[in-house]
Amino acid sequence: MPPTSTEQPTATVARTRSGISVRSTDYHTAGEPFRIVTQGLPAIPGDTVAERCATAIGTGGSATAPRPGRLDDIRQLLVREPRGHAGMYGGFLVPPDDDGAHFGVLFWHKDGYSTACGHGTMALGAWAVETGRVAAPEDGEAQVRIDVPSGRVTATVHRAAGRTVSVTFRNVPAQVAARKVPVATSLGIAEVDIAHAGACYVAVSARELGLRVAGERLTDLVRVAGEIRGALAGHPATWHHQSPLLSGVYGVVLYEELPDTLTGLSQRNITVFADGQIDRSPCGSGTSARLALLACDGLLGPGDTLRHESVVGTVFTGRVLPDVPGRGPGLVTEVTGPVHHTGEHHFVLDPDDELATGFQL
Repeated sequence: MPPTSTEQPTATVARTRSGISVRSTDYHTAGEPFRIVTQGLPAIPGDTVAERCATAIGTGGSATAPRPGRLDDIRQLLVREPRGHAGMYGGFLVPPDDDGAHFGVLFWHKDGYSTACGHGTMALGAWAVETGRVAAPEDGEAQVRIDVPSGRVTATVHRAAGRTVSVTFRNVPAQVAARKVPVATSLGIAEVDIAHAGACYVAVSARELGLRVAGERLTDLVRVAGEIRGALAGHPATWHHQSPLLSGVYGVVLYEELPDTLTGLSQRNITVFADGQIDRSPCGSGTSARLALLACDGLLGPGDTLRHESVVGTVFTGRVLPDVPGRGPGLVTEVTGPVHHTGEHHFVLDPDDELATGFQL
């Protein structure tokens, strides 16, 4: 069985006549891709996952030619065309902070790195069980503990007849930071809510801006999300008390209400994160932030669930746990959704390739 604690799974860059050689296992969680890099990484300095994340962030922005061993070249190789696309997401496996977790991960997207990723945590849980890294029953549940830049999270993998049927993501505690903050947009003044759930999320009613959460309104939704994100740059509620790494608006959740279900609320959302990237899933950590806000409003109590639908029609269900001892301030949330394996990939970079690590349109 593969190592489960301190051994970094990909300690050296594979060097071939192609210059860079990277292997990944790909999943999608409710439609959002997640590319797990299993071979081809350099060692990433740092004693914790958070420190390695800070190191990874510091590797970006170079104008030098791609070189085997430069971490951000590998990220760019995997998110840019012709090997990736602007909506790609993934993670680099790293050692955990201690033996209490099975492994650690650095999350990345087309614009850089992130401190939280619920859909990625769910994909990693399925991957860990399906590859035998974490033992699991044919029928029942297995818990996969993962250290991420924002803390330790858990993926509970639900199994039936030897197959993964769903995964539940338990996030770090979510905290409400501000309510009804007025923000000027090109569609008028919006009153937004701010919550921290491994990363900072801003939530706003799409209908308040005269919008619907629908595919034909994507251009408007992305534009107004960017305006809100820009307007809140430097707002004190977006800063996290623990670390600058967790501070600043990461995602904007535009939501609309749907008819209630028998077990609670139902909403549709689109989460726009980083520099205009659209989450195809209902967004795992964004759902966690919505759960904290709804609980704060008294709209979601113990035993209630939120049916959270994405812009492509996939669904997560979320709930707030009544009390979890030792988790610190904030609400502990769980989000459940479908995860599916989509492929195994071996990516290479030919040193003579004029497009190098690729391009974005």
